[in-house]
Amino acid sequence: MTEKLKILYVDDEADNLVGFKASFRFDYQIFIAQDIPAAYAHLEKHPDIRIIFCDQRMPRQTGVEFFDEVRSLYPSAVRILLTAYTDVESVIDAINRGHIFRFVKKPWTEIDIISAIEEANKFHISNSMLAVKHDELQRAYSELDKFAYSVSHDIRGPLSGIMGAINLAQDTDDPVEMKEVLSMMKKSLKTLDMYIVNMHEYYSLQRGELKIKKIDFVTIAGTLKDIFGMTAEVNNISFQVDIDQNEPFFNDEAPIMLILNNLISNAFKYQEEGNANKIVKLKIEIKNGSATFEISDNGIGILRNHINEIFNLFYRATSQSSGSGFGLYNVKSAILKLNGHIEVNSVLHQGTTFRVIIPGK
Repeated sequence: MTEKLKILYVDDEADNLVGFKASFRFDYQIFIAQDIPAAYAHLEKHPDIRIIFCDQRMPRQTGVEFFDEVRSLYPSAVRILLTAYTDVESVIDAINRGHIFRFVKKPWTEIDIISAIEEANKFHISNSMLAVKHDELQRAYSELDKFAYSVSHDIRGPLSGIMGAINLAQDTDDPVEMKEVLSMMKKSLKTLDMYIVNMHEYYSLQRGELKIKKIDFVTIAGTLKDIFGMTAEVNNISFQVDIDQNEPFFNDEAPIMLILNNLISNAFKYQEEGNANKIVKLKIEIKNGSATFEISDNGIGILRNHINEIFNLFYRATSQSSGSGFGLYNVKSAILKLNGHIEVNSVLHQGTTFRVIIPGK
């Protein structure tokens, strides 16, 4: 059942209050106040009051003065002035200055009030939608600014590295030096490829629809072992996987793979140099219709003041390994898309644990 529209009527004449509530209480949720303090009491208790009617001739404070205060405290409420005398100049001034939306002459009729309510409600809905679009636009501008910086930094950087390597290659005939140059080029291309892949994942998450299927996490674990097995062996890192799935789980496999791949990749990437006992652990548990992933490592850890920022677009918490700044942002976006949540615990130079919970569909 749709909640009734909340309307506040302020008038120092008790008969008018009673008549207003009697006329409109079946269609709207009506609050009445005989003075300004009582009006504020209603607004504090019900800040979602959408429309406020107020008589202009109130004791100690006019309706326009009251609305001038209300506008700063409750800006989303639409303000309608009731006036029985022809103080046209003050009413027009109040409208022009944005203190009120419109005015209704007293004595009012039900048709006048209903018409005012309908117009005010449409105005409120339009303004609310405009505010949402404005916020979305501001976020888009913010991401665009960050994206422009990222393009200049993360794409031009590897390209400059490749160009430098080409220039070196043109000036040498030494096979050993040529191998070193090719290795430099390979590193730059790998960085560029990672940036492009992360960007593709970002836009796929923003626009793609969920494709629900039954997920076998034993198979997923096998895929992850294949992906990271060589990295673990080459870098002497113990990769431990524990799967506990005794019930079916349905969701979109692609964003789940993105989450696991990015978090495990970071666990391998940010290991403590010189540690002879490097470990990355993946634990997956399916229980009561939800999937819980724990990815832990004994790597460099994250400073406490960075933890709240690591999921922001293009944010880098460390310079130990070059990254695009997309990875954890994509992880957070994928988790939100799946209606899940993530927790982070980290101690500097001791390691990090990410815990992700995803509900089944």
